[in-house]
Amino acid sequence: MPSQTPKRSSLPFNRPSRQPNSSIDHPFNQNKGLDPREEILDLAPGGSCVSKRLNTDHSTSAPLFFHFSSSDCVNPLNIALPQGEAPALFVDDVQKSFSNGFDLKQKDFETAVVVGHKTYVIGGTDELTSSRVRIFDKLTGEWVIPTILGTKPESLKGHSCVLLNKNRILIIKENCKSNESVWFLEVDTQFIRDQKKKFETEVVAWSKGVIGNAERPIVISGPSGVGKGTLINMLMKEFPTMFGFSVSHTTRAPREKEQNGVHYHFTTHGVMEEDIKSGKFLEFAAVHGNLYGTSVEAVDVVADAGKRCILDIDVQGARLVRASSLEAIFIFVRPPSFEELEKRLRARGTETEEQIQKRLRNAKAELEEGNSPGLFDHILVNDDIEACYERLKNILGISESMNAAPVTASKVFDLSVDLSLSKINEKILINRGDAEQKVLDLSSMKGGAPGRTRGLDMHAFDQ
Repeated sequence: MPSQTPKRSSLPFNRPSRQPNSSIDHPFNQNKGLDPREEILDLAPGGSCVSKRLNTDHSTSAPLFFHFSSSDCVNPLNIALPQGEAPALFVDDVQKSFSNGFDLKQKDFETAVVVGHKTYVIGGTDELTSSRVRIFDKLTGEWVIPTILGTKPESLKGHSCVLLNKNRILIIKENCKSNESVWFLEVDTQFIRDQKKKFETEVVAWSKGVIGNAERPIVISGPSGVGKGTLINMLMKEFPTMFGFSVSHTTRAPREKEQNGVHYHFTTHGVMEEDIKSGKFLEFAAVHGNLYGTSVEAVDVVADAGKRCILDIDVQGARLVRASSLEAIFIFVRPPSFEELEKRLRARGTETEEQIQKRLRNAKAELEEGNSPGLFDHILVNDDIEACYERLKNILGISESMNAAPVTASKVFDLSVDLSLSKINEKILINRGDAEQKVLDLSSMKGGAPGRTRGLDMHAFDQ
């Protein structure tokens, strides 16, 4: 971020349950065996059932399942259900139960999940539509194409899904590596509710699931000349494999020898303003007519590389990050006195008197803001750089021996083209045909849109 203290401001951007018809013409209602082209998956405890696309030999279209909780529907198949469980329904059956112009055209690679009075249809038939989302609102009898935020999966040509806590849908992609298979579609999280107020329309958001945890990022703030840059350099030198910087975005033109994606992510005003409106930025600032900012994706990329992200930003930027969904450690570095700070600035010998006076004015304001209750977790007084550095390492819980510790990567395996899911509390059982069953543990899940959802664990099913 630029050295000038920017002016930060908001940019001008400007249950009724569904009752299916119990007289559905279904094989079970006629006391006949289940059609071999169809399948009803295991019903899962906790009021949720899985949705699954099935292939057939007799049609180019594949039957779809709907999610229901037992409080949202009756039992059209007349199956004895344990308490709190719900039946899986086919799209053909559900179509007949809707009035008011409901028209769900059956297509390959689509699944549908019911949340209250809304049905979320996920997927499509080609690369352009495979990650799309459509919503049918039973109250209005209309289809809605929502605003879709977050990083979309490249393709959902074959997937299974299950509803989690009525605020997000878990999607497991088929025929891919396990570390690319887990995605979440948020439909009613706090982030979604906030975005609906901005866009004044339906909003959903994608979030990629990540197996394992990432260390909490570090936000370091302090006035110019306080020594925070020196402290960061000391960390990077002693622990080169442990820490990394996020690459900021800017709308200014690249300078000589600056590389896109290395020094900055260079973009346009229009694109960056839209991304800010979509919640993709943790913090941003307008400086001399240009925008600068730190995106959620830039921080996630550092974590994806197995490193702990360091954000060197001013106090106003730290305030914006604190208000975001990022779980970070906030550290403010201050001088032993204002007089000592002025002495250090003048000792640089790199700035004019006018520039020094401007930095001192900005520093006075930042020192006052640094005392704001609840903004920073730790205050470091840099009276001696070596002593201050040791205190910083203690705060971060690191030592010399940690630098050589290898990062254990999660085991990666293939997921088949024929998956089924069962939900038991906070665990998802992944059935992979004849292959070994896997368990996706969501009990330590954290994060979410517009960034990654981390803290997941996938392991073999222990009978």
